[in-house]
Amino acid sequence: MTSVFIISAVAAIITALLVVPLTAKRKDMVTSIIGLSILTFIVLAIIYYVTNLDRNWTALWPLLVITTLAGMLLAKGKEQKAKGILFLGSLVIAIFMLTAPFWNADEKFKVAEMKQEVEIEAFDETKTPASVPPKFARNKMKKAFGQVPNTSYYELGNLQIQKVKDEYVYIAPVEFSGLFKWWNGDVTPGYFTMSATDSSDNPKFVEAEMSYTPSSYFHKNLERHMRMKHPTKIFYGAPQLEIDEEGKPYYIRSYGSFISARNGFEVKGIVAVDPATGQTDSYKIADVPAFIDGAVSPETVSLQNSYFGNYIHGFINSLFGKKDVRLPSDEGTEANVSPIFGEDGQMYYFTDFTSPKEGVDSMLGYSLTDGRTGEATFYTGNLEDSYMDSQGALQIIEKKFIEKKWSGEMPVLYNFYGEASWLTPVLDSNGFLQNYFIVSAANPEISVYGNTPNEALKLYKTAIQRGGSSVDGSSDAEEKSITGKVVRVFKERVGDFTQVSFLLDDKQSYIVSSEVAPLAVYMQEGDKVQVTFLNTGELFLPVKEVTIQGIE
Repeated sequence: MTSVFIISAVAAIITALLVVPLTAKRKDMVTSIIGLSILTFIVLAIIYYVTNLDRNWTALWPLLVITTLAGMLLAKGKEQKAKGILFLGSLVIAIFMLTAPFWNADEKFKVAEMKQEVEIEAFDETKTPASVPPKFARNKMKKAFGQVPNTSYYELGNLQIQKVKDEYVYIAPVEFSGLFKWWNGDVTPGYFTMSATDSSDNPKFVEAEMSYTPSSYFHKNLERHMRMKHPTKIFYGAPQLEIDEEGKPYYIRSYGSFISARNGFEVKGIVAVDPATGQTDSYKIADVPAFIDGAVSPETVSLQNSYFGNYIHGFINSLFGKKDVRLPSDEGTEANVSPIFGEDGQMYYFTDFTSPKEGVDSMLGYSLTDGRTGEATFYTGNLEDSYMDSQGALQIIEKKFIEKKWSGEMPVLYNFYGEASWLTPVLDSNGFLQNYFIVSAANPEISVYGNTPNEALKLYKTAIQRGGSSVDGSSDAEEKSITGKVVRVFKERVGDFTQVSFLLDDKQSYIVSSEVAPLAVYMQEGDKVQVTFLNTGELFLPVKEVTIQGIE
């Protein structure tokens, strides 16, 4: 509170000196200055405490305009002229502050400028993407809320995806459900965790008492606590919960600087708070602890995407000509971006960009922003192809399941087998996960769905084969043929088709979908078969054609 009292007191005294006429009688002047100082001090202290406004002097420019105007109107003679000059100076400052968005667009674009590449690397199909949608995870956590002691005091907080001990998990804190619940409860009991890759995983409640939380009040309110400890820092985005490798929770929030004139934002680091003790530490981006994945808030990434997409040729062009303007989509799960994890184990925020023209669902590129550093890469995609954007992928899902009224959530673009492809979880009207839908961004007629991402990938591989594309991320997979005897065969229902995996007497395993070879469903142990396959080097080689002796 010390910073609030100091800046409020100094601003109140200056205000009184500017407003009260100095030519008045000494006794009246002193009384007026003291009275106005006390009133202004009280008003400013309340404003600072309630709004958590940063304690930088630049935030007081509206007060300066009002104060100098009042002083000029109340003064007379030479004092009025002097205060009139101060009022004109305050107007110059006000114009500078208010017009910043019109002239700092080039600076914003420079701050958000991304390096450019064509496509992301092909996804390793032996791994499982972090594809459990947050809405589904949240529903499961709510149903498991009975694990929380004194359940009526609390509600589920915001979800955050994180990598903990090489596993991708959702973290959601338990928050107070109101002022009186905070008054009675004093501390929150812990947080929920759930797998972000396995939809069958059940949420687990972890006990960890927290006093300083976003839902606490007064001096225990997290944002107010951060502001009191760091009065001049510029924060952007909501606080997020992260846990270290031992499961200890911390709240973090991004801070940075204005681009110019209290407008725009560039991230510089984080403030981390131990919610149990209130211990607060500040880290520059380069020094962020290793366990923190989302040092850069999703709100910051969304803002920078807007700078990059809109201001390539300045502010005026973003409104009228719109030459080369690319609009970031709003289909993300957090502040219009979707956090995902790359094969390097790093968290990235995914966003696709589309045309500003109405009714166009063609994608103009996509970006991945490192959650720890804020460094971003823009992928143009194959310029010879026209990629469908995330909205187009969601529309296909809606039409596909129109009778069931299912919809997609969290569409993310991957490079599956060399094909730019949208992977989207499909939810029913109650928010429960039904399947995973994959559709080619360049060839929307190629689409499949399965109960798990890996099942959908198996089907997608055969669908791409049928479409004439390579399935190993390159164009040099050798096509071979072999004749052999079936030693083992396994069949499973995946979506609308049957996936047939079989082992030949050459000790090599193969896989084919009934969508590609309908008669493969009749395959049995002991059958002699002729197989045409792609030699991709995988454990199960993808089959293009299979002939069963005696059937074909």
